[in-house]
Amino acid sequence: MFKEQNFQIKNRKIRELYINEKRKEPERFLRRLDLSWSIWMFGIEPFENSLGRLKRNGLNFVEVKGDTSIKVDEIKNALKKYEMEVSGACGLFPTDRDLSSNDREIRENAVNYLKDLTEYVSLIGGKYIVIVPSAVGRNTALDSEEFSRSVQALKSCSKYFSKNKVAAAVEPIRSAEVSLVHTVDDALKYINAINDSAISHINGDIYHMLNEESHIGEAILKCADKLINLHIADSNRDAPGKGMIDIDVVIMAAYIVGMNQPGRFLTFEPLGPYPDPYVLSTQKCMVDIMDNLVKESVSYFREREEFVRSLE
Repeated sequence: MFKEQNFQIKNRKIRELYINEKRKEPERFLRRLDLSWSIWMFGIEPFENSLGRLKRNGLNFVEVKGDTSIKVDEIKNALKKYEMEVSGACGLFPTDRDLSSNDREIRENAVNYLKDLTEYVSLIGGKYIVIVPSAVGRNTALDSEEFSRSVQALKSCSKYFSKNKVAAAVEPIRSAEVSLVHTVDDALKYINAINDSAISHINGDIYHMLNEESHIGEAILKCADKLINLHIADSNRDAPGKGMIDIDVVIMAAYIVGMNQPGRFLTFEPLGPYPDPYVLSTQKCMVDIMDNLVKESVSYFREREEFVRSLE
C-alpha cells in the first residue's frame, strides 16, 4: 500500500492549488515566466560574449554583476545588439562591504556602494538589486547587534532605491555562507524592521531554500507578491535537472504567486557548492563548461515549464 511522505503531500497540495487557481483565473496563467541568467559566474569574460551565450539559448534577460566597472554606454550598446534587457543586478557583499559590520567604515563602504549601484542599475534598465544583509563567506556572527546595524545601514539607502526606482530584493542565504537572514521568515522580519516601502522585496533562491526551509514550494508561496526574483539551481547547485529538487513544484508555486507577470523574473544561478562563491566573479570564464551549463539549464527548465502549463 502506497503512503505519501510529508514532502509528497505538500507537493500534491501545491499541484492542486495550481490547477484550481488556473481553472478559476486562466488568464492569469497565460503569460510565460521571464527567464534571466546571473552572469557574474562567467567571471572576467567580456560582457558581449556573455550576452551572446544567453541569446543563443533563447534568453532575453540578464542579471548583471553588481559592480559599475563596465561603462553604461557599453552595456546599452551590447543590450541593443542582442535585443536583451537587464532584469537586475546581483549585489556583491564581501567582508569589506558588509551592512552588518561592527566597523563603521565597512558599513559606509556598503552604503556608498549601494548609492552608486542603484543609479547605475537604473541607467541600464534594471528592476532590482539583490541585497545580502551580512557578508558572504562569513557565517559566524560578529556579535549580537548585527541585525540592528544591518537594518539601519540598509534603511539609510532607501532614498537611493526610491530616487532610482530600483527594488531592493533581500536574499535569504544558507547558514553555511552568511550569519544573517537564512529563511523567508528571516527576510520578512528584516524587511518589517526596516519598515520602508522602498525596501520591501525578496530575492529567493531555491538552493538556499532547500538548505534552510522545510519545503521549497511553501517558501515561495510565503514570499507571495514580495518575491521579485527567484534564483534557480538544483540541490547540488548545478543546472536544474542535475539534482533532486522538484522543478515542477517550483514552477507551479512561481505561477501561483504571479512570477509570470512583467518585472518579475526567474534567474539561473548554478554556482557550484562554494562556501564563498564570489571566487567565480574574478576568474577566467570556462567557456565550454558555461556554454553547456546555459544550454542544459534553459532547455530542461523550459521542458518542465511546458509540462506544468499543460496540467488541467
